[in-house]
Amino acid sequence: MSNVTLEIGGRSYRVACADGQEDHIAMLGRSIDRKLASMGGSAGQNEPRTLLFAALLLADEIYELKSDPGKAPKTTAVSPEAPELEAPELEALADRLENLAASLEA
Repeated sequence: MSNVTLEIGGRSYRVACADGQEDHIAMLGRSIDRKLASMGGSAGQNEPRTLLFAALLLADEIYELKSDPGKAPKTTAVSPEAPELEAPELEALADRLENLAASLEA
């Protein structure tokens, strides 16, 4: 097992991952951070709720991809340094975000 420190929403999160998956997890963390940044100010929202909304937005993008694979989601911003994520990767990311949000609320 390995550990990766993710910078999301101005906070650091240390997460465990399988050896060799560090770069992939770091890329997913950057995707989450970009999603949070694209949401604008989250005034009055606590951190778990903000992460939950980011997870819901990512889950909606996955739903759109599955519903019409030829159509790109309206909310996806393409960044030159961000690799394209496939639907299974986005779904796994959304699941992990939902689990993280649930654990933070507990």
